[in-house]
Amino acid sequence: MSGHSKWATTKHRKGAQDAKRSALFSKLSRNITVAARLGNDPNPDNNASLAAAVAKARAQSMPKDKIKSAIDKAFGTGADAAVYENIVYEGYGPAGVAVYVECLTDNRNRTAADVRSAFSHAGGNLGTAGSVSFQFERKGQVVVAKEIVDPNDKKENLMANGAAGDEDEFMMAVAEAGGEDYEDAGDEWIVWTNPGDVMAVSKGLEEQGVEVKGSEVTMVPTTPTAVTPADAKKVQRLIDRLEELDDVQDVYSTMDMTDEVIAALEEE
Repeated sequence: MSGHSKWATTKHRKGAQDAKRSALFSKLSRNITVAARLGNDPNPDNNASLAAAVAKARAQSMPKDKIKSAIDKAFGTGADAAVYENIVYEGYGPAGVAVYVECLTDNRNRTAADVRSAFSHAGGNLGTAGSVSFQFERKGQVVVAKEIVDPNDKKENLMANGAAGDEDEFMMAVAEAGGEDYEDAGDEWIVWTNPGDVMAVSKGLEEQGVEVKGSEVTMVPTTPTAVTPADAKKVQRLIDRLEELDDVQDVYSTMDMTDEVIAALEEE
C-alpha cells in the first residue's frame, strides 16, 4: 500500500500542474452532480457521498461557483436534468496487471466502446464483471500535510500542521478521529479508514486542529502485481489513456509501485 500511496501523491502533484483544468473539472462536476442526486440532498452536511465528492473537488482547487453549479444541476429539470449511471469495467493490462475502471456516463454504449478500445490498443483485455474486483479492497483515504503555510506570516513560512508535525501526536490524533491506520508519504501522512468513515475521520482530525488536504474513497490492491520498469510504462500508458476518457472517473490497478517502478514512471 505504501508504494501505491507514494505514486498517487506524486501523480497528484504532476496532474495539478499538467492536466487540462476544464477536463478535470468536468469529471469532478459530474461526480458531484451524481452524488447530490443519489443522496437526494444538496447539503453536504446531510449527504456523505456529496461531502466526499466536494472534498475531492476542493483538493483539486475547483472554484466554489462550479461546485455549486454541479450541485444545482442534480435537481434541474428538462435540458438541465442530469441523468448519469455508474458503470464499472474490469480487465487486465500488460504483464497481467488487473485494472478496475469506474465511470459515470449518460451513454453506456459509447463508454463501453471507448474503454474496450483503450484496453485493446494497450495490449490488454476487457473482462467480465467481477473478474478483477476481488483483487481490490475499498478504503477511505485522508491526506494530511505535515506542514502548512503560517497564515500570520506574510513571508509564507511553513509551520507544523498541528499534531501532524509529530508522529506520536499524530498517531493519537488519528486514533481519536477513528482512523484505522496511517503511513508516512514523505511530506504528507496518508490516513486509512473504512469507506463509510472517511468524512467523519476528516472532520475528527480538523476538530483537533489538523488541516486536511484531501479525502476520498479509493480502491487498494490486496495483492500487488510485480512488473518490470518496461512493463510498468506500458501499464501506465493504458491507465493514462483510460483517464483521458470523459466518462472515466477513476482507474485503479494492482501494479506494484516499487521505488524502481516509480522512478521509471517519473521518467515518462
